[in-house]
Amino acid sequence: MPLAASELILNKDGSIYHLNLLPEDIADTIITVGDPDRVNDVSKHFDTIEVKKGKREFHTHTGVLKGKRISVISTGIGTDNIDIVFNEVDALVNVDFNSRTEKAKKKTLNFIRIGTSGAIQPDIKVDSFLLSETAIGLDGLMHFYDITDKQNNVFATSLINYLDWQSKNITPYAFDCDIELAKTLNSNRIRFGATVTNAGFYGPQGRSIRLSPKLADFHQKLKTFKHQDTQITNLEMETAGIYGLAKLLGHRAISLNAILANRATGDFSTNPSKTIEELISYCLEKIS
Repeated sequence: MPLAASELILNKDGSIYHLNLLPEDIADTIITVGDPDRVNDVSKHFDTIEVKKGKREFHTHTGVLKGKRISVISTGIGTDNIDIVFNEVDALVNVDFNSRTEKAKKKTLNFIRIGTSGAIQPDIKVDSFLLSETAIGLDGLMHFYDITDKQNNVFATSLINYLDWQSKNITPYAFDCDIELAKTLNSNRIRFGATVTNAGFYGPQGRSIRLSPKLADFHQKLKTFKHQDTQITNLEMETAGIYGLAKLLGHRAISLNAILANRATGDFSTNPSKTIEELISYCLEKIS
């Protein structure tokens, strides 16, 4: 049955509603960044750029680097935007816009997040690079989907039992990165970790300016959790949604984090732009 106009929303030119993209505009390898201005920081390294499109916070450049076609898309901040980007990008490659039906033969995309993050373990150095081996969502996005056979249930259950935050309306979920894609991006420059994705930047990450967070022991509880040999390493706002939707839609995803802050020591990078640029260059060298 064809998808209704209210479900698959297309613009007058046939492009997908929020991203303003046509199916031919997107590459099979997609770098996601939060900041729209960071799209140009990635695409300036391309040998050629064939697509430059944008709408709202969603900006896309598609080009070629050393013979490899790559897209970079800004998602804005938060898993609510990740829900839009991943569903619409998947529709670009796996839905026939003419018949408004799902394609029989599906395409698998590679998603690489290049983002910033704050460490919660004191031994993680500011300006280091961390690859999220597991992502834990403290937001609510993936609870709107059936994730039973796709998430890391053992890790999620262990964390739920340890935190005991259900009375606070917080039920964590957990997804793992794509192992093969992680191998492509790995080196002795990369630390692997377990990343918490938060529903906000202030209270949901234990920050207080004028409002006091409900969870006074937020950092301590997360910092002291241990599942087998795995500790929670850092906090950010997109990775769990990226991993969850990628798994459900049949795509591969990893998240690379530039550690700009250490919440345990109170340190912040003295040159965050340099660290982010170095991570972009590292990623592009590995994938091209």
